[in-house]
Amino acid sequence: MLSNYYKGSYHLNNHSLPNDILYWLAATHLHGIGPITFHHWLTLFGNIKTLFSATPSDLATAGLTADQIHLLQNPDWHTAEKNLAWCEKNACHLLTIADTHYPPLLREIAAAPLLLYIRGDITLLHQPQLAIVGSRNPTASGKELAHYFAYTLAKAGLHITSGLALGIDAASHRGALSASGKTVAVFGTGLNQIYPASHRKLAQVIAANGALLSEFSPFEPPKAAHFPQRNRIISGLSLGVLVVEAAIQSGSLITARYANEQGREVFAIPGSIHNPLARGCHHLIRQGAKLVETIEDIVEELSALQAVTAPIKTITKAKKHVTLAPPLRALLAHIGYEITALDTIIVRSGLTASEVSSMLLSLELQGLIKTTLGGYQLTNR
Repeated sequence: MLSNYYKGSYHLNNHSLPNDILYWLAATHLHGIGPITFHHWLTLFGNIKTLFSATPSDLATAGLTADQIHLLQNPDWHTAEKNLAWCEKNACHLLTIADTHYPPLLREIAAAPLLLYIRGDITLLHQPQLAIVGSRNPTASGKELAHYFAYTLAKAGLHITSGLALGIDAASHRGALSASGKTVAVFGTGLNQIYPASHRKLAQVIAANGALLSEFSPFEPPKAAHFPQRNRIISGLSLGVLVVEAAIQSGSLITARYANEQGREVFAIPGSIHNPLARGCHHLIRQGAKLVETIEDIVEELSALQAVTAPIKTITKAKKHVTLAPPLRALLAHIGYEITALDTIIVRSGLTASEVSSMLLSLELQGLIKTTLGGYQLTNR
C-alpha cells in the first residue's frame, strides 16, 4: 500500500511533478531491476501506475519471475518518500523519462535513466552540450588544454558537460565557468554526496551557473560500479565527447565507447608518443575518432548539427607576430612542445648555462615558452 504521505501532486521549484512521482522513485529502488527491464515492463503495462497495481497473476502472465513480482508488490515507499523530502528541501528537480522536460538526446539511448535528480537550470538539458573528459591525474599541459577548449567552446555556444572528477573534468568545468558559460556535472553518487569532497565549492558554483545531475538517489555513496554507469549519461546528454588525456585503461575510453554506441561524435587530442596519457587518445583516433588540433576541428564537425551559436571567427584570437633576434630564434628551435630539460637545451645549443638562462627568460617574457616541472615547453602562441 502507498503510504499516507502520497497525496497525488507535488510542486518542486515551480516545476509541477506528476501524481505518480513516488512510483517512479520506488522504481529506482527495485533491487536488480535495471532501466532496460523496467522500460520493457512499462511497454507491456502501458504506464507505471498500472504496472505497480497489476495482480501477481497478470505479472506472471507477462513473464515476471516470482522474485520480480515480490519486488513490485512490496516497493520501498519509505525510501521514496525520504528522497522526495530531500528534493523538496534542497531545490532539486525530479524528471522522469515520461516528463517533457527530460533531456531529448538522453531519452534516445539504451538504458536511459528512469529518473533524474537535478539541481540548477533544467533548461540547459535541452541545449547543445559537448562532453570533455580525461585523466584524473593529467599533465599540466593536459589541464591547460581542457581549460582552453572548454573556455573557447563555451564562448562558441556549447554547454560543457563532464563528471566533476579530479583532473580534466574539473579543468573543463572551470574553463566553461571562466568564459561565463554553462556547465553540467554528472554525478556517480547522489547529489547529497559530493565526490570528491574537495569539489564541494565547485559543485556549488556549477549549481548556480549550470546544473548538477544524477540518476542515483541523494544519499547514494560513491561506488566503483557507479562511475562507468554514470559515463553513459555524460555521453548521452551530449552531441559529442572530447577526450583530452587518457591512459589506455581509462574510464574516459568507456565514455567514448558509449558515445560511439549512441551515435555521438568522438574527438581526441593527440599527444607525445612518450606520454602514457596520450595512448588512450591515440587508440581512439585509430578507431575512427576525429583528431583534434584546434577548436575549429570540433566546431566544423558540430556546425552541421547547428550546435554552435557563434561563428568561430568571434572566438579565435589572431596570433601575434613576434620578431626574434637570430640567437633567440636559434635557441627556440631547441625547445619542443614536450618538456625539454635545461641541461638538454644547454647541450643542444652549445651555449653556457648563464647565456641560456638569460635567453630563456626573454623567450618566456614574450610568451613563446613556459616553465614547467622538469624544464621548458613551447606555448601554443
